[in-house]
Amino acid sequence: MIKGLHHNAYRCRDSEETRKFYEDFLGLPLAGSLEITETKTGRETKLLHTFYGMDDGSYLAFFEAPGQPFEFKDQHDYDLHIALEVTPEALQEMFDKGKAEGIDTRGVADHEFVHSIYFRDPNGYVIELTAKTEDHDSFLDPTTNNARGILDGWQASKAAS
Repeated sequence: MIKGLHHNAYRCRDSEETRKFYEDFLGLPLAGSLEITETKTGRETKLLHTFYGMDDGSYLAFFEAPGQPFEFKDQHDYDLHIALEVTPEALQEMFDKGKAEGIDTRGVADHEFVHSIYFRDPNGYVIELTAKTEDHDSFLDPTTNNARGILDGWQASKAAS
């Protein structure tokens, strides 16, 4: 049975510039680094896999793979973003910190069940910091929110188009 998220892993351009953003700016400690020189199939490789710890015991992880093609681009929020939960107080603190440090900082967006701010990391990924509202749990309760009905309606409207 799935217990929870251990880590999500993404490519990065440079492990040190990534560390500066995630550890120095966001405050996620560098918890582990793993240099990989051989794949499980015996092929030589050169990778650095880094892990940044979160309070719930999960990690954000990155692979730096010099010489291996990967298209780094600024991601659109709808294409890819990483949402990390913070307290409402921390949301405002990080908004102010981002502005003060000259980091592209957007928000505060009211999504009904969360309030969010957005940054772009050095790799082009959108990082969302989000604080739950008092309506959060009821909004995400499938026994009362009609989540399946909304999805079924969406699918039916696409089929009718």
